[in-house]
Amino acid sequence: MIQFSDIHAVIFDLDGTLIDSMQIWHEIDIAFFRENGLELPQGISEQVAKMSIDEWSEFFVANYVPTLTPAQVTARIEEMASEHYRCTIPIKPHVTAFLDELERRGIPCGICTATYRSSADAVLTRLGLLDRMQFVLTDEDYPEGKTNPGIYYAAQERLGADIRHTLVIEDALHCIETAVKAGFPVAAVYDPSISAADWERAESLADLSGNDLGEILRKL
Repeated sequence: MIQFSDIHAVIFDLDGTLIDSMQIWHEIDIAFFRENGLELPQGISEQVAKMSIDEWSEFFVANYVPTLTPAQVTARIEEMASEHYRCTIPIKPHVTAFLDELERRGIPCGICTATYRSSADAVLTRLGLLDRMQFVLTDEDYPEGKTNPGIYYAAQERLGADIRHTLVIEDALHCIETAVKAGFPVAAVYDPSISAADWERAESLADLSGNDLGEILRKL
């Protein structure tokens, strides 16, 4: 099992890992479909979870409302998410303690997220986390999303650590799969949005796992 002595840098996910926001995105999906005269198709939130922002916008236009443009969809979803990120989404348990330990050990960290940059910056600033990160990389920087390891490689290079000493902390199975295949050590953090089957698979792939960052911290 990986230990702190093996870690020279950390890459965090944002939604579902540092902040408790996954239910908000399901609610946004429902509201966005309804304002376009549609009911949310069963399973659609899970289907689009692996998509980047651009892919989701193109998917919605191609399959549901061809009168809109992908740019209009992207802008509207960003608008709907903005207030939640600026005002209400809470930090997840033990995040501050985990960051305190990284700081104590001199381990740098950054964020890779599929969230809009405006939303990410807003919530991180409100929660006092932005200044504790070396950087925040988003889908706007890497439109292929987290099914491609490019965003992780870019983060690792910025942090100046070898891949095998750069810990990736994620909650979503497809992100864990990408990071593992790319050669990173991975910690899987549970979020209620993940299915039992996906969590079982995530635990089997990751180097360590826990119900929250406090448990990950104790295991390290």
